[in-house]
Amino acid sequence: MSKTLSLNELQTRLQANPGIVLLEALPEKYYQDWHLPGAKHMPHDAVGALAPTLISDKSSEVVVYCASNTCQNSHIAARVLTQLGYSNVAVYAGGKEEWHDAGLPAQRN
Repeated sequence: MSKTLSLNELQTRLQANPGIVLLEALPEKYYQDWHLPGAKHMPHDAVGALAPTLISDKSSEVVVYCASNTCQNSHIAARVLTQLGYSNVAVYAGGKEEWHDAGLPAQRN
């Protein structure tokens, strides 16, 4: 099981390490609506194909999120990343719902 981060932990890590690879594991339409600032799109069912191009260093700090704490896409994506050899993967379990509810900024395409 992947390590999970709270909202406060995610914010602290983003401030401490601007190089974090932040990944949204939802389908394209949800990513296009809005996403966490700086996040890249990596649907949970395309991790194997996209990971090598989105994350060049397997030791990079990676945080995956999806819609909410009941959504499993981020956990699926994190599990596949770990199986592919990525060693520093965490899940932001609160996802977009918690981020939005906290009034934090969103990035829109």
